[in-house]
Amino acid sequence: MSLAARSIARPVTVCMITLGAMLFGGISLDRLGLTLLPPLTYPTLTVRTEFDGAAPAEVEEQVTRRIEQRVGVVSGVRKMHSISAAGRSDVILEFRWGTDMDLASIDVREKLDLVRLPIDLDKPTLIRLNPNLDPIFRFSVAFVGSDAPSVSDLQSLRRYSDDFLKRKLDAVPGVAATIVAGGFEDEISVYVDQYKLAQLDLTVADLGRKLEASNVNLSGGTLKDAGQEYLVRTLNEFGSVQAIRDTIIFQQAGQIIRLKDVARVVEGQKERDAIMRVNGEQAIEVSLYKEGDANTVAVASNIRAEIELLKENLSDDMAITVMYDQSEFIEAAISEVQTAAVQGALLAILVLYLFLRRARVTLIIAVTIPASVLITFAMMRLFEISLNVMSLGGIALAVGMLMDNAIVVLENITRRRESGEGQKQASELGSSEVSGAVLASTLTTIAVFLPLAFVEGVAGQLFKDQALTVTFALMASLLLATSLIPMLSALGASAETVSAESGVSIPAGPEKTRVRFSMMGLLSSVLGVARRVVSPLTKGFDRGFQTLIWLYSGLLNSALKWPGLTICLSVAALLASGTLANRFALELIPDVSQGEFVVRLELPPGTQIETTDALVASVQRALASDSAVLRSYSVSGTGGRLDASAVSGGENLGQLTVVLVDGSTEDTEAGVMDRVRAFLDDQPALKYTLERPQFFTLSTPLEVEITGTDLKGIKRVAEALTTSMQSTALFEDIESSMLSGYPELQIEFDPSRIAALGLTVPDVAARVVNKVKGNVATEYTFQDRKIDVRLRVEEAARDSRADIENLIVNPEAPEQVRLKTVARIFEDVGPSDIQRLGQQRVGIVRAVPISGDLAAGTQAVLDELERITHPPGVKSHVGGQSEEMDASFESLGFALILALIMVYLVMASLFESLLHPFVIMFTIPLAGIGALLGLWVTSTPISVVVFIGGILLVGIVVNNAIVLVDRVNQLRRGDGMIKMEALILGTQERLRPILMTTLTTVLGLLPMALGFGEAAELRTPMAVTVIGGLMVSTLLTLVIIPVVYSVLDRSP
Repeated sequence: MSLAARSIARPVTVCMITLGAMLFGGISLDRLGLTLLPPLTYPTLTVRTEFDGAAPAEVEEQVTRRIEQRVGVVSGVRKMHSISAAGRSDVILEFRWGTDMDLASIDVREKLDLVRLPIDLDKPTLIRLNPNLDPIFRFSVAFVGSDAPSVSDLQSLRRYSDDFLKRKLDAVPGVAATIVAGGFEDEISVYVDQYKLAQLDLTVADLGRKLEASNVNLSGGTLKDAGQEYLVRTLNEFGSVQAIRDTIIFQQAGQIIRLKDVARVVEGQKERDAIMRVNGEQAIEVSLYKEGDANTVAVASNIRAEIELLKENLSDDMAITVMYDQSEFIEAAISEVQTAAVQGALLAILVLYLFLRRARVTLIIAVTIPASVLITFAMMRLFEISLNVMSLGGIALAVGMLMDNAIVVLENITRRRESGEGQKQASELGSSEVSGAVLASTLTTIAVFLPLAFVEGVAGQLFKDQALTVTFALMASLLLATSLIPMLSALGASAETVSAESGVSIPAGPEKTRVRFSMMGLLSSVLGVARRVVSPLTKGFDRGFQTLIWLYSGLLNSALKWPGLTICLSVAALLASGTLANRFALELIPDVSQGEFVVRLELPPGTQIETTDALVASVQRALASDSAVLRSYSVSGTGGRLDASAVSGGENLGQLTVVLVDGSTEDTEAGVMDRVRAFLDDQPALKYTLERPQFFTLSTPLEVEITGTDLKGIKRVAEALTTSMQSTALFEDIESSMLSGYPELQIEFDPSRIAALGLTVPDVAARVVNKVKGNVATEYTFQDRKIDVRLRVEEAARDSRADIENLIVNPEAPEQVRLKTVARIFEDVGPSDIQRLGQQRVGIVRAVPISGDLAAGTQAVLDELERITHPPGVKSHVGGQSEEMDASFESLGFALILALIMVYLVMASLFESLLHPFVIMFTIPLAGIGALLGLWVTSTPISVVVFIGGILLVGIVVNNAIVLVDRVNQLRRGDGMIKMEALILGTQERLRPILMTTLTTVLGLLPMALGFGEAAELRTPMAVTVIGGLMVSTLLTLVIIPVVYSVLDRSP
């Protein structure tokens, strides 16, 4: 007994199983995570080492090289890139895709334990970059209604944010970390008079050790007295700033010297590494990061609720301004996907009614959509797939396909009933007759997603969720089409008849009740009114469909009469469409417009942060009067990011984010960008880039890597390439890592003179560092908050070259010697940073093709490099997104070939034939014609999204041919027809279901193809590819497949 027969015999069981599955799906929907993107695990690790006060050359020699030698042998490392900047070393390890990053992290940590670094450095930290670890919520705290905030204002704001806001927000469910940046942080500054200190034979380091020893609480054990036990503690921590001033640092022969006698102790501020501004006004920025598995929308909602409570406690002159809320983009994007799915489903249902003209039959098919979607949610919960733009896009993509199986089954049942069979018999035999074709078409569509498991790079991770959701939905659709649909079609066969006019089931027999009769009569009346309203539409549709049948019959007869000419014309059309392939622009993944863009500014190395901030503020003031700009916020300096890279921070660097008003178009965005460029072009010695926030890649579109051992040769090639690219109109935002150097005051010690003083070079160097940079000797606890106590000489004694030359290097000696006596002090220019690739020096030139065509941009760069003379040992290589695109396209090409093989294997197994699947495969190149035409008409570039659409198209377009060939084979084997009669009759019988499935799929995808709403850039190219390919392939399939079948199948 077939599954359809069993379902018809057990209707209650089928209903209960279906409702149970839908119930679990509804429960699962409420518990699914809600995120912007699927989990993207980039195979990248960054080893970061802080080396305060060190120049890039020292960082490279003492830290970077040593780390590279150890971690370079870690298994799976594909590429190693290092950046040695002032005060920081970053060694970036890129692993092969598919590497277990947890094991790789353990391996790297083991190698780091073997690295010998300078003793005063902290242990290197390991950072895993992940777009999902970006802050989900950012807001600012600022004073309003007053002049520019003073230092004390910004210090109080920072203190309020650290002490109050951070603690409140850290407790919000789902928040993993709260990062506060901007303003002034508290610090106790101890400004030492080096001359007074020298009279006591003390160094700054000695003074620091005395302060540290004086600021400690110790445990003295326990004391038992008269049966009572006491804990003994010595309380000696600083309780106030005055206690620090009164610390005894020297005593001899009854003479006591306190810290205040040799130093000035003030409640000051740390040197700022970042200045934040919102709409041009200084502010404090608070960034919130969510826990890894938390629901972004739910966490953001909790944060907003907490902020509303915090606003109630704010003073009237303070304001909290939300700068970024990722949940708004997620909710908008998901809402657009849901709307597209509902609109597509309604359009598809309308087409069904126009074809079938039966409300009952249409509703039976329509019920498969919510049922399949809810079952899909249950499967997503089982496989731990979150609701994100890609997974919901997969469901929207599947909406039009979900009805295909039900249409084929129910249309065949309807055809058998129209031929005179009973309702139950038609339901059972009709569903069994097409079960093989339905199974084959579903399995071929599912089979094309298996090769996506072999796709490397970001594309494989990005579309995995989409592939799985489509697979789950189609599997649910297959089960419903072979069980629920026959059961509903046969339901009431013994007690009901079907109205030929309305398609509404009307109870028959003496057991009818008056209530049921009146309800059905009312329903018939409503449907009758609706039918009269849509009557003009249905009549026009009928005339059009009859004309189409007449035209198709003539076209098919002509094609079968001249098969050679038909095949030649189809091949010519395929070749003609192939000429379009070279006209498409290429890109990795389309930019996703979020209604904002980022301006990155770079001033000459050595520029103070105040100068950088002044330039950024001037840009913001210029944008304040722009009606297209909603707000702008900026950071000058390092910033408050958890994953800030070694080259993204520095006092000469700034970043400005410009948020546009709602509803802004691409033209509006381009206009604002042009105005920003025009303003910045007038600024001298400034480098800048403009870009949209990126979701999927960590590199710029074009990165030219120039490697070698000759640093001067690398710089010459980089400068020549930069000049050449700037002279063309093909690139914008061109920048080079071979920047002008960082101004340095270099100290070259004389070891002989230092030895004569009984000192060593490291001793003298450490004393210079302690006096100039200072050191944090201890911490002062104030209201459960730790405040650094930093020692250094007075600012007036270290703010010029002459001051550095006069630093005392041997305060403990009777005859004191100044630094200029034992060292040569001179000014020079050092590198702003030193970058290495594969343990070789490298210069990197970055650029963005103006046309957006990565392939054309890459070729133009290669042509420029051919014309530039490379010194011996210097090589160049084009990387960045261009390299990632080549790797992804190669991987996707392999997946496409594998998909073709999988489809053929599935069809050969189901048809038990090697010939007929080969016939069906002819639909795939025909689909390529339509896909290319659709992309050309809509001016859509070729990208990873288009490739995925092409792979999906392979599984969809063969479905129509499967249904057609399966029916022809049934007529030949079951009814004994000859080949030509079976071809003509089979195509006539399958014309309607093929057109119905094609139109429902196309209309289901149409809202996605129109490209409205957030993140539409990720859905539209795929929908355009599928719609174009499916429409053209359907038209040609109905003509070409019968011709190819008649030519290749030699049997009569």
